[in-house]
Amino acid sequence: MKTLIIVVVLVAVAVVSWAFAKRNAPPSNPIDTTSFYELSITGIDGNPLAMSDFKGKYVLCVNVASKCGFTPQYEALEKLYEEHKDQLVIVGFPCNQFLNQEPGTNEEIVSFCQKNYGVTFPLTEKIDVKGSDQHPIYQWLTNKDLNGVESNKVKWNFHKFLISPEGQWLASFGSSTDPLDEAIVSLIK
Repeated sequence: MKTLIIVVVLVAVAVVSWAFAKRNAPPSNPIDTTSFYELSITGIDGNPLAMSDFKGKYVLCVNVASKCGFTPQYEALEKLYEEHKDQLVIVGFPCNQFLNQEPGTNEEIVSFCQKNYGVTFPLTEKIDVKGSDQHPIYQWLTNKDLNGVESNKVKWNFHKFLISPEGQWLASFGSSTDPLDEAIVSLIK
């Protein structure tokens, strides 16, 4: 009987230890980065765009699309950028994951943005902001284990993430939040 109790206790300890180890295991595909400023992407012009180039400024990351109900936000994004460019960089990340609302090529996207909204802030190559091919920048933006603050899901085009001048995750704003909303502007003043 003592032997049976000892075996049961040992099995229970082993099961609890295994469950605890599994729960606290690192993500299966972790990004080896601790700072937003260690990340980079290809710009829409094909040249590297390092987030470290923006050290000392706020960075507003926005997944953008040309055929979306929120596309007119490009105008407010450009105005925000122009008014605060000494302390803020806006980076637009074209994405075609939401009802194929960004079907254009890089050249078509640039032309559309400049012609219709006078966009001068940086744009990147087209990327995935969710799913198995999610770009590492969006992995960092949406995963608390990587950004250290909060997990978020990008639910639609024009979701906004604000990063501090020190490269820390500050806030997330849904698609319907106007770029000139006081909730955003007050954080960058």
